[in-house]
Amino acid sequence: MVLSVFGGILVALGSIVIYKTVALFTSYGNGTPAPYDPPKKIVVSGLYRYVRNPMVIGVFFVLMGETVFFKSYLILGWGLFFMMANLIYVPFFEEPELLNRFGDTYSEYKKNVPRWFPLSVPWNS
Repeated sequence: MVLSVFGGILVALGSIVIYKTVALFTSYGNGTPAPYDPPKKIVVSGLYRYVRNPMVIGVFFVLMGETVFFKSYLILGWGLFFMMANLIYVPFFEEPELLNRFGDTYSEYKKNVPRWFPLSVPWNS
């Protein structure tokens, strides 16, 4: 019972993070998370003031919550694969593309906001 509640909390928390980050991409960034319609403006507000990849963290929370809730090693494996893939994809593919697209603005953001572990206080650009 306790594990099910904990899993549900992780899923809920991750879902809220995903919702809020996607909303920022559409409202503030004038785009979507989809590669064919990326944000036209760099998103450095909301959760992005604390950490550069909150959407990935939100998805990971959902997957870990499902792992706990369903007691599933298969979902655990998928979650670990998802995170490992992002540990490679983000620094070697996504970040160079963002630097190319947003230039010095992204470079400054990258210097001040960590990739995976959130700041305790928000960065003010």
